[in-house]
Amino acid sequence: MDNFAANTLPEDMLSYEGFRNAVLEDYRIVIESRETSLFGRKEVLTGKAKFGIFGDGKEVAQVALSKFFQPGDFRSGYYRDQTWMFASGIGTIQQFFAQMYADPNKEHDPFSAGRQMVSHYATANTDENGEWINLAAQKNVAADMAPTAAQMPRSVGLALASKLFRNSKTLKPFTNLSNNGNEICFCTIGDASTSEGHFWEAVNAAGVMQIPLAIFVWDDGYGISVSKENQTTKGSISAALKGLQKRPDTNGIDIYTVKGWDYAGLCEIFENGINKIRETHIPAVFHVEELTQPQGHSTSGSHERYKTPERLQWERDWDCVKKMREWIIENNIATSEELFEIEIEAKKKVLQSRNNAWKEYIQPIKEQAAKAIELIQAVTVNDIDRHGELQALIKQLQQNTEPLRKDVMKAVAAAVLITKNYPGHSNLLDYYNELKDLNKSLYNRYLYNEGVKSAVKVKEVKPEYGNKPTIANGYEVLNKYFDQLLSHDPRVVAFGEDVGLIGDVNQAFAGLQLKYGDDRVFDTGIRELTIIGQGIGLALRGLRPIAEIQYLDYLVYGLEPLTDDVASLHYRTNGLMSCPLIVRTRGHRLEGIWHSGSPMGMIINSLRGMYVCVPRNMTQAAGMYNTLLQSNDPAIVVESLNGYRLKEKLPVNLLDFRVPMGVPEILKEGDDVTIVSYGSVLRIIMDAAAKLEKENISCEVIDVQTLLPFDTEHLIVESLKKTNRIIFIDEDVPGGAAAFMFNKIMEEQQGYRYLDAAPKTLTGKEHRPSYGSDGDYFSKPNAEEIYEAVIALMAE
Repeated sequence: MDNFAANTLPEDMLSYEGFRNAVLEDYRIVIESRETSLFGRKEVLTGKAKFGIFGDGKEVAQVALSKFFQPGDFRSGYYRDQTWMFASGIGTIQQFFAQMYADPNKEHDPFSAGRQMVSHYATANTDENGEWINLAAQKNVAADMAPTAAQMPRSVGLALASKLFRNSKTLKPFTNLSNNGNEICFCTIGDASTSEGHFWEAVNAAGVMQIPLAIFVWDDGYGISVSKENQTTKGSISAALKGLQKRPDTNGIDIYTVKGWDYAGLCEIFENGINKIRETHIPAVFHVEELTQPQGHSTSGSHERYKTPERLQWERDWDCVKKMREWIIENNIATSEELFEIEIEAKKKVLQSRNNAWKEYIQPIKEQAAKAIELIQAVTVNDIDRHGELQALIKQLQQNTEPLRKDVMKAVAAAVLITKNYPGHSNLLDYYNELKDLNKSLYNRYLYNEGVKSAVKVKEVKPEYGNKPTIANGYEVLNKYFDQLLSHDPRVVAFGEDVGLIGDVNQAFAGLQLKYGDDRVFDTGIRELTIIGQGIGLALRGLRPIAEIQYLDYLVYGLEPLTDDVASLHYRTNGLMSCPLIVRTRGHRLEGIWHSGSPMGMIINSLRGMYVCVPRNMTQAAGMYNTLLQSNDPAIVVESLNGYRLKEKLPVNLLDFRVPMGVPEILKEGDDVTIVSYGSVLRIIMDAAAKLEKENISCEVIDVQTLLPFDTEHLIVESLKKTNRIIFIDEDVPGGAAAFMFNKIMEEQQGYRYLDAAPKTLTGKEHRPSYGSDGDYFSKPNAEEIYEAVIALMAE
């Protein structure tokens, strides 16, 4: 192994003493991390932790990498980066064990409050008031996810932000968000996960856009039990990527290969490669080869089942910790005895950290159990059987030396049932309700923003039209709105397929790229996954992206990062991180199977944690954008595809009016039947309602406006109290969004109490819409079907 050359070293390593101290400090971190993995596996095997997946075998590469991770940079990694986080000062060993135990105390697990499994890290991007903190002054971590390659899409956006901050004059004042775009997105991924399409789309996008993305592929030869020869063409991701290698006259990526046990080589290659990325914004892949997995893939199985004896011996011989130790001794940096002292102290530290984490986790639960026992013992019952049942509950709690919160809850709940009508019951009931409230707070909060930046807290402002309203096409309303928005807020960027040069297929951004520049309004390739990823990364870095998916049907391509990343982000970080992404798309009625999508049931059930806005016209859509831009909540806005050339009045307060989230609007008042719907079909409903008026049937037509949140003020039930009949109409398949609305009103809001006839739903057919105008008519609700359905409802 080569010695370091002086010109490859970080500044604190240039003197010999500084160099020696830095190497030994790195070795200490490496040993502590390895011991953490070893102790962590034992915690799973003893039952204290549910599952363990560790970064053993990758310690040396990660401690080298940490030297070049600077304030302002973002890490977008996965669950094997513990050494990097220890070395960067972002995570501690005690926090690691707290996360293993699923400790819900945010002081103990500040990254997720026990909501994510071990080695999932995150750093705050906003303060308690929802204001953006100084991201340029801290080392940043985008909240980790477990799905393979899920970190790739957002990594593109995190790196793209640096390019925008460097090139856009309008963003120069935001020095708290960027230091002139000098930041890098560091993305880590396991070699087997590079087989996912996410990886290839992200690498291609980065190569096209030339953004400062550094991808580190940890290659330990396997994806669980499958060797890389069965995973990757040529058995090497760096070899497979050769066609993307940047040349002087092309765009593309740089590719580096390095051995994961070679401490000196890792430091040298990382320094040279990362400095080049920071300076030039040329993306790079670092293929870190010959890594090992000393404990196998995870605690769910043993790697001895699928690795040959020869492979296992090779892994022992080339273990990175062993090789670093040998290198230190060979180069006279320290003696074996000195390293042994470091190793002994590391074990002590990890053991103490583990013990401290367990004590902090278990003590509050034991206190709950003790109080439960005390309250149960205080109840006097004169029934021998019930007395025996209570004694059994007490004994069960006393003998459980490692209780869970659910064990206490179940015991108290059982005691509450047993002690009805006995003295002391009320105290037990009070404690049961206290525990319910506590556990709800620990496990069921922060799906959405709860602070001042919550979208539901944005007050409604009505549109104003003046004495002689201007009449415009729907797309012209949006075009004028986006023009004013881009002029008003420099953080807003809009992008997607055909958004830039031609201003999107429906012309809402027509002329705006020319006016505001291609760093504010720009085109992307046909790659919905990384369009969403661009939006996620930009939003995490404090910009206000509007990411366009051209048609709602194509959202499926980008659904994974929305459901796994965006929708769960605020919850899985216990409110630590916000991602105010707006996804703009269009759907519902037009022509044919692929451009008439209304899969709203799929969306509302996969995107809990996002707002789902379903405007009936473009003015309403503009008001929703205004509301969302006042908040830190992510949302999808589904514009009506057949509404862009319909005439609307143009508000004079385009930037100021706001549509409230979760508050329906009554479009037509009536006394006989309540019709609930949204989007394009409302125009057909209004047509049918006019025909029904001629039959003396008075319809109250309600636009829900948003599906998530849904009717937070229970206005639909108030309508039902008046009409006593209700029908839910939408263009989704049977059992989709109409069933969702039905459940909300009938069950949650107990609307069944006010019915004089069975509630109904009217939806699109089970198949996708057939092509052509007749296909649309016979595939989705039409005025005649609506008329007949209401007549039948009134006849009951």
